[in-house]
Amino acid sequence: MMNEPKKLNISIATLVVLFLCLCVTAFALAYAMLRVDNNVFETGEIDIDLNGGEPVIEADEFLFEPGMTVKKSFYIENKGTWAVYYKLYFSNVKGDLGDVLDVTIKNADGDGKVLLQGKLSKLNRHNVPVAEDELKVGEHRDMTIIFHFPEDAKNTAQSDNVSFELSALAVQTKNNDGKEFE
Repeated sequence: MMNEPKKLNISIATLVVLFLCLCVTAFALAYAMLRVDNNVFETGEIDIDLNGGEPVIEADEFLFEPGMTVKKSFYIENKGTWAVYYKLYFSNVKGDLGDVLDVTIKNADGDGKVLLQGKLSKLNRHNVPVAEDELKVGEHRDMTIIFHFPEDAKNTAQSDNVSFELSALAVQTKNNDGKEFE
């Protein structure tokens, strides 16, 4: 009879030791899976203000005709927490005038560097290049957009119309030397 309490105590002690071993092993496994040596990951918020959400040109603001050029100002500002690479492009382009109008977007500052140039309908997300310069946190850039109706366009194009959205796409610069957007 004296052996039974001793066996019970040994069994309980064995269970406690096994339970502690299980806890230590589970912690070690979880720590090893969650820890990556020599790597620090930081995330940031990308927040681009494109002209305060206002259109650069209002619907029915101009009646385009051959030889006509319209210049409008707008801005892009990085309100995020990290420097970004960005691209400006046109989305939801509808109407035949999109194949006629020549568009140029350039910096409005002293250098007047051209960012985009071509037919409005062709300057979509997949066809435009990434801006060469990064947009730093808090940086505000004034831009100029120029719409030109070529002189040699057919008069029949005068009755055409176009609607579009000027859009911006941005990605953080950190760990993105190739300026990858996908």
